[in-house]
Amino acid sequence: MSRFGRWYAERLLPVAIDKACASPGFAEPRAAALAGTHGTVLEIGFGSGLNLRHYPTGVEHLLAVEPAARAIELARPRIERAAFSVEVVGLDGQHLPVADASVDCVVSTFTLCTIPDVEAALREVRRVLRPGGTFHVLEHGLADEPRVQRWQRRWDPVQQRIAGGCHTDRHVPTLLRDAGFHWDELHRWYAGRPKVLTALTRTVATVA
Repeated sequence: MSRFGRWYAERLLPVAIDKACASPGFAEPRAAALAGTHGTVLEIGFGSGLNLRHYPTGVEHLLAVEPAARAIELARPRIERAAFSVEVVGLDGQHLPVADASVDCVVSTFTLCTIPDVEAALREVRRVLRPGGTFHVLEHGLADEPRVQRWQRRWDPVQQRIAGGCHTDRHVPTLLRDAGFHWDELHRWYAGRPKVLTALTRTVATVA
C-alpha cells in the first residue's frame, strides 16, 4: 500500500466513517438494535464509540474490538462519558480474544460488511456467547429488490476501494442463517438514498 493509501486508511477514513455514521437518522435504529443488551457485552467493530450513548442501563461492562487506532482515539471522549466500563480488548473480529461462552450479548453495527472473513467472525460470535445469549445486528448489505442488487454488485468493487473493504453485496440474513443463527423478528428497509448503500437489516439473533 502506498504512503497515501496508508494515511487514507489509518487517519482519514475513520474520521469520515465517524461523521457519516453519526447521522441523526441512525440514532433510532441503533437504539432499537441495542435494546435488551445487558451484563457483559462484546462489540465487534466498535469504531468511534457511536453506540455508547444508546446502550440501556442493564449493560455493566463492554468489551470493544476495533482495528483502527484512529477510531479508538475518536472514541475516547465517548468512553469517558459512558455509564459502564469499556475495555478495548482486540483488533480482529475474526479472532475474538475472549473465552468461550463468556459474554451475554454480542453487538455488530455496520461491521459485517467489512470483515474480510465474515464467516469466521460469525463462528467466533457463536463461540463467545453464553447459552441463551443474543446477537444484536444492525447492518447494511444486499437489498431484496433485484434491480437494486444489480447496482450493488456493480458498485461493490468501488465501495471496497474507497471504504476500507466494505461490501455492498453481502446478504445479511443469509450470512446469519448459514452461521446457525435464528430470530423471531427481522427488519429490512431502506434508510434513504441511494438504495445501493442504505438497504439495512436489524435483528436480535440467537444460536439455533
